[in-house]
Amino acid sequence: NKSIIKNIQWITGNNFTVERGQQQIEEYISTWDVHISWLHWSEFLQEEELKHSKRYHYRVCWSVPTRRKPIPRATASVYFFIEISKIKPATSPVEVFFTLESSRLIHRPEQHSFREKWLKDIIESKIVLMERL
Repeated sequence: NKSIIKNIQWITGNNFTVERGQQQIEEYISTWDVHISWLHWSEFLQEEELKHSKRYHYRVCWSVPTRRKPIPRATASVYFFIEISKIKPATSPVEVFFTLESSRLIHRPEQHSFREKWLKDIIESKIVLMERL
């Protein structure tokens, strides 16, 4: 069963600003199939100058607060990178990819559907670690 990959229309390099990038990440996240109990916030981390592009780093931090535990024991971060080519025309869309905390795997919005299980796995492994300490 090949699920439909939800994506958004990403802005072009010449229309990019740090704030706009963050808004687009939020817009993209809103297409994700995650339970409403998950809350998140996002932040801009840094700008990185590369030879052929500029890369903008963002972090989206996820958790599941509950009435019993309004301050969650653990959070899961998803790191987003928006890359603007110095070679391609300024009117071409930015390149976007994301990685999950504690994972080397690079996901691209146009190729991968986000899975809520990834967030659960991060949080569960952190809680297991805390309980061992």
